[in-house]
Formats: sequence, structure tokens, C-alpha cells
Amino acid sequence: MKSLSLAVLPVAALAAYTSKEYADYAVHARVMGLKESQWARDRSQGKHVSRKWNSRDKKNGGWRDRNDPVRCRNAFAVVEPGNANQTFRCSGMDLYDFKSHADLGSYVGEGSSSWGWISADGREFAAIGQADGTAFVEITKSGKISYLGRLPQQSVFSIWREIRIMDDLCIIGSEARDHGVQVFDMKKLLTLSPTRPANFSTATDITGLFTQLPIGRTHNIVVNWDLDYAVAVGAQPRNSTCRSGLIFIDLTDPSIPTSPGCAGQDGYVHDAQCVKYKGPDTRYTGKDICIGYNEDTVTVYDATYKSSINSTQVIGRLEYPGASYTHQGSFIDHEWMQYLLLDDELDEVDGVITDGVPVTYIVDMSDLTNPKLTGTFKATDSKGIDHNQYVYDGLSYQSNYGNGLWVHDVSSIVDDPTGASVEVAGFFDIYPEDDAVGGIVEFVGTWSHYGPYPSGYVIVNTIERGAFIVKLSKFGKKGSGKNKGRGRGSY
Repeated sequence: MKSLSLAVLPVAALAAYTSKEYADYAVHARVMGLKESQWARDRSQGKHVSRKWNSRDKKNGGWRDRNDPVRCRNAFAVVEPGNANQTFRCSGMDLYDFKSHADLGSYVGEGSSSWGWISADGREFAAIGQADGTAFVEITKSGKISYLGRLPQQSVFSIWREIRIMDDLCIIGSEARDHGVQVFDMKKLLTLSPTRPANFSTATDITGLFTQLPIGRTHNIVVNWDLDYAVAVGAQPRNSTCRSGLIFIDLTDPSIPTSPGCAGQDGYVHDAQCVKYKGPDTRYTGKDICIGYNEDTVTVYDATYKSSINSTQVIGRLEYPGASYTHQGSFIDHEWMQYLLLDDELDEVDGVITDGVPVTYIVDMSDLTNPKLTGTFKATDSKGIDHNQYVYDGLSYQSNYGNGLWVHDVSSIVDDPTGASVEVAGFFDIYPEDDAVGGIVEFVGTWSHYGPYPSGYVIVNTIERGAFIVKLSKFGKKGSGKNKGRGRGSY
């Protein structure tokens, strides 16, 4: 299935905002305000009442539990015939399970980030972000979600809860004031039973809590899995010493997380990817390189030296046509870091992308000091907003809000960096409410996902409903992605 490539990007303007508007927090405030106002409206209309999706709420239709997978046939996965809200558009992906946020122990609902963990004996687990904490589940061999317990929020409720896992440590940040960064030992899940889910204590059950100033609230969490450290990004306020940039977290002793320094030279960082560099720019081979997605630029940091404030160096930046809110991205290959994929969270909202169909940008990082935009491809087939994406074995898994989870075979980019040869490997649209109108440019549906696990399962966390388990129908077979054997891929 061919991707809908763009020969010419249909942009209305070269840039949506001025550099001063980004620096003065105006653009980030606009993003947050748009989401908060929309979600307030959706709450008032009952769209965020996740308990109506669980199997126990028969009054509101409930959810028809299925022991067998729901196969994608004739472009749809039908859980309950005749029920439009349980009929999902799809291609090459099957549905294995669903659990609502209420099923996963949340009183508030509203999902956000998610991440996965594989135990030493091969069991597959996930941490699922919700407004009132983090739910922990095991994904069984048959693809079912087994709820094991939860870690509540450290302070007040906030839908913004970002999660990463390093070795056995679950690292959780939040936009909630005075929340800090929680550190939780995932091995605590190994002896739990779904018949008696645990409610962990934020005082006695966490391994550590990072509260070193200016951390109080943070937008996102990043992990350098090559060099075993974490990073908090987007910490407020912007006028702090670190200017909401990269704040490095040393977890050598996870009970006492500390920070060796930060990188505030380019201001606010919304998301990042930090790696031990193995790409074509041999000047930086073996260096600690962070790619920052900084609202209006892709910014490249040499973070090899971070023993003090601003001891890192900014070595490159990319501005691109249509930049509106540079959100997140991922190298397509963790073993040869030449190209990365980039998503912009406001270009569709502000009409910069004139047809409203999400676009993924392709960036050549051969010269880290001079990144170059080489091409684009459409991330979905209908209107919407592109969001978090990660690459595994030549396949880019991307959460696209109301369009659901889309998977593209991006292995062709090495030979054709225009994006014209990118192909759709599969998708599963978990938000059928907007199908009749060809999609909507709103912050609905899936926020994040994690996978594939070694089993091939992917967990998809949604804002309104809960968590889905899906899997490529041809996972692991010829044609399901190239560049095999890279382990974690670009996660």
C-alpha cells in the first residue's frame, strides 16, 4: 500500500509565528489553550467519561469483550456488528483487546503517554499515563490486557503525564505543579495478581523522586538508552536558569536522582532524542548527541560534557517551510543515524497544511551542523493531527490523534529521501466518531503508543476511551519492515 507522498508540500506560509512569539511562550500557550478549551468542551458533552466504554456499563452500551482477536477484514475491524463506535477502520492490523481507563483503575480517565517494559524472563508490561496517575498492566501471550495496579499522581491531576522506562526503572514526569519526576521499580509488578491490583504509595513505593530546581512540572521525559541517563524537557518556568531546555538526570543511585547540568542555550525543548552517535558525521562518532524538537526548530546538541549548567554545545539547527510547532521525531535507524522523521503539531491546526491531512517531514542529518529537509509524506489518509512516532525495524509507528495508529515502511528513505517511496504497512483507527466527515483536526483519539513488543503487540493509549492492543497482521513476515535485528530500533 503506497504512502500518500507529497511532491510539493501544500503550505500556506513559510512560518506561522515569529521567533519572538515562540520565545515569549505565546505559541506554547496557544497549544495548551487549544487543548484545554477543547477538552473542557468534550468533558461537558460526556466524551471523556471512560467508564461508559468498560464491559460493566451495559446501560451505555458497554464494550463487548472478545476472547478471539478481531481481524481486519474488508477495511474494518468489527467488535460488535451494528455498533458504529465499535467498528474501526483498519488496514493490515488486527485488534486483540481493549480496556477502558475505568477498567484500568482511573477515577478521572483521560489518557496520555505510555511506555513498555520487558522483564528478564520475557514477560511484556506497560505503564499507561492517566490524569490521576500511571496504570500498570501485563500483556498476555494471547494479547490481553491484565491490570495489575497503579501509582497515583504526585500532586494534582494533569492529563499531561509522560513516561519512559530505562532498564527496570519507570520514569514519570507531569505538567502538574510540584509533581517532580517519579522513579518506580517495574520489578514490583512481577508478583502482582490481577485479582488484587495494587494501589502503590507515592511516599513509600517509589524508588526516588527528582525535585531538583527548576523541576516542579515538566512537559516530557527522555532517556538515552545508550548511555543510561534521563532528561526532563519543557520544565517550567521558562525564565529559569535552564530556560526549559534539557535537564539531565543522573540515575546512578535511583533513590537520589541528581542533575549534573542542563542545556538552555536554545530555550524551550518540547521533546528530544538522545543517543550515542553512530552516524555519517564522523566528527561526532561516539559523542552524546541530543536532537531537540524546540517548537520552531530541530536543534542539535553535543551533550558529551554536561557537568555544569550550559556546558553542552548547540552545533546545528534546522528551520523548515511550514514550521508551526516542531513537536517530536525519531531517527529511522539506530545503527546509522542519517535520516530522521519529524512531526509538527500545529501545521494542520493553523491551516499551514492547507488540506488538513497530517504530514511527516524527512530530515537528512549527514551533517549534524547543517540538517536539511529532503522530503515529506502524508501520515494518514484523512484530516487530523500527527503526534508521537518511533521507528522499529524500518517501520515508523505513529500516533495520529483521531486517525489512530499508522505504520509506514520507511526503509526506502535511505535510497529515496524525498519520501515518494514510503509505503503504508498498516493502520488501526481507534476513533470512529470522525469517520463520516473524513477526519477532524482536533486533539482526540490516540496520544501515544508503545511497540511492537517482541510478540508484535502494540499498546495504544487514547485520551477518551482507554488502551487498545493491536498487531500488524503480517508482523515478522517478509514485507513487514526491513533492517531487522536492531533490537530496540530507534526507541
